[in-house]
Amino acid sequence: MTKPYLVPLTEIRREHEVLKSRFIATLAPAFSIDEARAFMKRIRAEFADASHNVPVYIIGGGNTVTEYFSDDGEPVGTSGKPALAVLRGSGLGDVVLVITRYFGGTLLGTGGLVKAYTEAAQSVVNTVERGRRVPVHVAMMAIPYNLLERVRLLVSKDHGKILGEDYAGDITLTLLFPIENFDAFQADMRELSAGKIQAEVIESKEEIVPAA
Repeated sequence: MTKPYLVPLTEIRREHEVLKSRFIATLAPAFSIDEARAFMKRIRAEFADASHNVPVYIIGGGNTVTEYFSDDGEPVGTSGKPALAVLRGSGLGDVVLVITRYFGGTLLGTGGLVKAYTEAAQSVVNTVERGRRVPVHVAMMAIPYNLLERVRLLVSKDHGKILGEDYAGDITLTLLFPIENFDAFQADMRELSAGKIQAEVIESKEEIVPAA
């Protein structure tokens, strides 16, 4: 599975002005190229009257990424490239950003544009809430009623989550754990139950969890 990496948890927007030009940066999570393109299309439609809508994205994370940028009519290398550099430096993956510019009547020059687009990208990258995209196990386990509260404490201690509790003769729990924490939980359950109870993995996938 993919090595854990940071992703934005929410869509975020920030705006600032440079010599009467408005720069509106909108950043969001995107888990495929199609999602990124749909976001870019939505922002272009929202700001259809803008001078430029400069898009960048990084899909994937770690060493496996797909990157894209465009200057959208700005001088080559002054907008999309510096915005992408900010995304790269942020450590974020699965992220799309569109920086909208409304021209204010004063030319900013090459250096001024690079600075303005860099600052616009930083304004959202530095404030967006982050999560980690991590490999997880979904597991099931049947326990007697008298162990429920202690098992709940162990799940929390080992950074897991109870997805469901089904009450019958025993309680069947559906659990979610980061794979890196699952062995510790299994060891705790062996100790608690004198080796009689273990969770059974029913699915392995990737999940987004809040960054510590």
